[in-house]
Amino acid sequence: MAATDFEDLTGLGQGFVDDPYPVYERMRAQGPVHRVRTAASGEFWLVVGHEQARAALTDPRLSNDIRHSAAWQDDGGNSIGLNMVQTDPPQHTRLRKLVAKDFTPRRIAELRPRIQRIADELVDAMLPLGRADLLEAFALPLPLAVICELLGVPAGDRKMFHDWYLESTDFTRPEVAGAAAQAMTGYLAELIAAKRQEPGADLLSALAGDLHADDDRLSPEEMLGMAFLLLVAGYETAANLLSSGTLALLRHPEQLAALRADWSLLENAVEEMLRYEGAVETTAFRYTKEPVEIGGVTVDRGESVAVVLAAASRDPGKFAEPDRFDIRRDARGHMAFGYGIHHCLGAPLARMQGAIAFRTLLERCPGLALDADPETLSWRPSLMLRGLHQLPVTFG
Repeated sequence: MAATDFEDLTGLGQGFVDDPYPVYERMRAQGPVHRVRTAASGEFWLVVGHEQARAALTDPRLSNDIRHSAAWQDDGGNSIGLNMVQTDPPQHTRLRKLVAKDFTPRRIAELRPRIQRIADELVDAMLPLGRADLLEAFALPLPLAVICELLGVPAGDRKMFHDWYLESTDFTRPEVAGAAAQAMTGYLAELIAAKRQEPGADLLSALAGDLHADDDRLSPEEMLGMAFLLLVAGYETAANLLSSGTLALLRHPEQLAALRADWSLLENAVEEMLRYEGAVETTAFRYTKEPVEIGGVTVDRGESVAVVLAAASRDPGKFAEPDRFDIRRDARGHMAFGYGIHHCLGAPLARMQGAIAFRTLLERCPGLALDADPETLSWRPSLMLRGLHQLPVTFG
């Protein structure tokens, strides 16, 4: 493909949204790097090969700072504050360090009993109904409650924040999305101010308080961005894992039966779910600080590059029969949590939530089954996050 050519992904329609893997497979067979176009983002480069994805995500010539984009004209494109995803070292190193101490294995392990209680409470509420939208009744409220408790968001505000977030990502209604983003910004600013006045034992209080030397304290913009990133990254991606992982099991009854027969397969099953249908389809844009060769293609300075984690995790050069769902396979090396310095900080928490949630759901709902033709299920129209609109189930 010449540098001036591109493939219009928007023109592929809902079929591509619901099942992008054949398109990525075709692209990868032609080469690991392609120029594409979407209605929302214009023209940019996609990396679809596993080896090339790892290389791109560790190449310091690819920046997360939008000011390296040739198209940059404004304040940096930060919709809500400034967060780690939008920065490079040393700023990224500093921001990540401030949060990392609250995502230690010990702190995450302390959350296990509470996650189990929340999962049980949600199943208690679902089972008597006989059927439910598993996304709305279980997959979303579980991680939302966990991350909100960790951050210190009042229980009564969680549903409101969730509704705002869904509206803010509705690219089909820009006015609604803009209003929701503005509402979230105002809410988070007020919450942060309240934490400074009356700090608690939560993560936001620690970040907002005077707990660091002056040069290590978060600026107001950084604090706002950090709060938004942790809330969103802490629950929607986990919700996508729970819903898409359940769907994969229900569509592969022999794998579901194997897991129920041998719970020692649970952790490996979660890894295969992450590989097979990861919650993040494509990374945020990187911007080339100089001409960079990726997979034999030269990308000019100032170009936008996105790494397709979902495609990298189904590269046959890394995983044999990559489109086969197999909870016994060695799924190590999947790209669901990214790679390099921007590797997902909350990966251990997501893995633990997944293990608790799947075992609770499958043990307590032995008659769990899809309540719709799987071919009729639709996915949210986002190239970045991969999640279902609904997951109707019955409990037998």
